[in-house]
Amino acid sequence: MEKIASFTVDHLRLLPGLYVSRKDTVGSEILTTFDIRVTRPNREPVMNTAEVHAIEHLGATFLRNHPVYAPKTIYFGPMGCRTGFYLVLAGDYESSDLIDLMREMFSFIRGFDGEIPGACAKDCGNYLDMNLPMARYYAEKYLTEVLSQVTEERLSYPS
Repeated sequence: MEKIASFTVDHLRLLPGLYVSRKDTVGSEILTTFDIRVTRPNREPVMNTAEVHAIEHLGATFLRNHPVYAPKTIYFGPMGCRTGFYLVLAGDYESSDLIDLMREMFSFIRGFDGEIPGACAKDCGNYLDMNLPMARYYAEKYLTEVLSQVTEERLSYPS
């Protein structure tokens, strides 16, 4: 079998960043998948499931309520390796197109206080596995390391 595209990225050189992972055509629509890499693979500890879960709930809630991107949001969720998240949007985008949206989303997560949306037994299959303080920590880390002064190496996969 051929390797899938995400397994051809050099994870030893990959920095936290915002990358276009792939573009797919479904009917007449282009879907852009973004790699929102929060920690450095194989160099930093991975995020624990509790903070990943909290970021997933908060990020998905933010995106699905966004005045512009709500109807374009197909999926937001964690990577299995727990170093980041995937965002799938309807439309043909580049990483630079999403900088402002990611600043908004991670600022929302960093400043969130209160009950995490959907964090109850009726709404979620593992509602007790949430860590809001660590979710805020990783949101601040991403804002500082990636989004405060965006560089090309944080927007394009290493070659």
